[in-house]
Amino acid sequence: MAAGLVGCAPDEEESAPVRVGAEVLAENDFASLSGQRVGLIANHTTRVDTSHLADRLAAAPTVELGAIFSPEHGFRGTAGAGEKVGDARDPRTGAPVYSLYGDTRRPTPEMLEGLDVLVFDVQDVGARFYTYITTMGLSMQAAAEADLPFVVLDRPNPLGGTYTDGFVLEPPHASYVGRYPIPITHGLTIGELARYIQSEQLLAGVGALDLSVVELKNWSRDTQWPDTGRDWRPPSPNLPTWETALLYPGMCFFEGVRVSEGRGTERPFRQIGAPWPPAAAQRVVDTLRARDLAGVAVDTAAFTPRSMPGAPAPRFEGEQLYGFEVRVTDRRAVEPVKVGLHALHAMHERAQVRGDTAFVSRPEHLTRLAGTDRLVTQLRAGASPEAIIASWTKGVKDFRDRRASALLYEAETEPR
Repeated sequence: MAAGLVGCAPDEEESAPVRVGAEVLAENDFASLSGQRVGLIANHTTRVDTSHLADRLAAAPTVELGAIFSPEHGFRGTAGAGEKVGDARDPRTGAPVYSLYGDTRRPTPEMLEGLDVLVFDVQDVGARFYTYITTMGLSMQAAAEADLPFVVLDRPNPLGGTYTDGFVLEPPHASYVGRYPIPITHGLTIGELARYIQSEQLLAGVGALDLSVVELKNWSRDTQWPDTGRDWRPPSPNLPTWETALLYPGMCFFEGVRVSEGRGTERPFRQIGAPWPPAAAQRVVDTLRARDLAGVAVDTAAFTPRSMPGAPAPRFEGEQLYGFEVRVTDRRAVEPVKVGLHALHAMHERAQVRGDTAFVSRPEHLTRLAGTDRLVTQLRAGASPEAIIASWTKGVKDFRDRRASALLYEAETEPR
């Protein structure tokens, strides 16, 4: 269990560590890929025990690694959010590395030429606006057009498989940041999500795709990351800990307003600040504490964002900011989208009192993150947090019903 997080008894019997799809594939000596030239969609999380999957495939006598494709943040996972990444060649394997976050966002026919199969193995975080799942869907579409099989090596949803929450994306607001009509947290593994994209035909042509998933071992729907027995490898520079990833689906709302979401500090998406006086920040903390949000504690925070690897030129760089920090006290009880919504509402409320009319400084981006323009409208109209949350409840229930056929692992009995 991660330090400082509670939610299971200290004497609880430890289960066998989760084995990810890449490890299951390697245990079988890559038999299902034998004789094939493989295109691998990968980044720094694409590991088989202590080795990179690209290295293992390149060394396998019956498999040829033909090409590597990298998502946002690059093959090594060091590029900042939104930073364009170029093509390269992997010095260890000699394979070309094609960026899917540069001049193109999906494999081109030229990149796929000579390949026999596309394999996807990237750790997701379970949030709709995390762009790795958009990369996966567009790559599925490209594979279908090229008549190539597409294999997903499954990895755990770090949040578990029972928590689904937040607005369901409305198609007019689809973007690379959020592509699919699913809630902010969907409770699916990356393999299950691929199955859902295909079964619902969320992208043109994917219905005909030859899709397969190499399943996890020892994972169930109520398994959160600390239960997996696996070390946390940050899937992107600003999710350094699992606690950060747990809070991210709600705290990411703050990317659409005039505050710092903590980039350029050691606690991104855990502390939020603005160039306000300490007294204004204390009012926000008092408001959030009064709402008694389950599974978290809220404290005051003061910080100064600085440029650092993965966070070049953060907002309010070099300025003293005041705000709040959220700490997880019970990982089983916390509902991060609701926490983020309450925090956003409290900050917006205080901004109005202060006469800060520019607080919603990027309404188009807040709309992309929410997946709907209703959130901006509701905030401006003074809707309560409870009313905003109630407005997405039916969409979440409908999604849970629709996703049932895509599930690969035991169905949950107590969904959240």
